[in-house]
This record gives sequence, C-alpha cells and structure tokens, in this order.
Amino acid sequence: MMPCLWFDMCAEEAVNYYISVFEDGEILDVLTHAEGGMGRAGAVLSLSFRINGQEFIALNGGPMHQFNPAVSLFVNCESQDEVDHLWEKLTADGGTPAPCGWLKDKYGLSWQIIPSRMADMMQDPDPARVGRVMQSLFQMTKIDIAKLEEAYNS
Repeated sequence: MMPCLWFDMCAEEAVNYYISVFEDGEILDVLTHAEGGMGRAGAVLSLSFRINGQEFIALNGGPMHQFNPAVSLFVNCESQDEVDHLWEKLTADGGTPAPCGWLKDKYGLSWQIIPSRMADMMQDPDPARVGRVMQSLFQMTKIDIAKLEEAYNS
C-alpha cells in the first residue's frame, strides 16, 4: 500500500522539496506522459519517492482536488531538535502552523510533527498527569517537549 498525493501540476517541485526536508528522502521513479497521451509528451505524470522509510506517489492531477486536514502525515520525532528542524522547514515559504503540533506545508499538505515521548505521557495510568499534558499541549502550536515534561512531572 502506498499513499498517492494529488498535486495541481507541481508534483515534481513538491517531491524535491520533501526529499530535501528529510535526510533519507529519495526519488524512486518518475513516470512521464507518452506521445499521444493525455499530457504533453515527456512531462512528469507522477513520481514515486520515499521519506522516513515510507513510500509515496505524487501525481500531477490538476486542480480538481485539494488537500485537507482529514488526511495528514504523522512524523514521530526523537528530539526537540528534530521537531524544530521539521517545523521550520515545513512551515517555510507559505506553510502555516496549527494547534497541537499540526501544520500545513506550502503545498497544502497537513503534517503532525509529534515527539515520540508524547505517546508515553498520554498513556500514563494517572489521569491527572495525562490531563496536565493535554492542557499544556492545547496551548502549543509547535510542540515543546520540555514544557510537556514539566506539565507531566508537576
């Protein structure tokens, strides 16, 4: 199974952007329009690529469909440095932050940039600890691990 991301004729640009953001990003294959096909011969129809071990297809589908937050890409981050790096890169050039670690990149694709440690805190058997973490989280756009830890341990 592989998610297909529908772009309005900027799939190649978007894929090059995504593989520059993630250290292990790579283009796997490029499919171009054939002579006599629906698009201009030689123009990119789709690209397959991989980031963080996940394969995707990016399609130059035209303006009929737009991304919305009902589908997002969830990224587990091991450190605040990783959260900060991804947040900075993905909100650059027109991306927009959203509450609780969500953001929309410049292509309109929604992402969740979430520290791995947060899952442990949210699954604690002490409901008071979980509640404090949630209240702290609700005050954030980009997640601050130290502030979550402070709420968790207070």
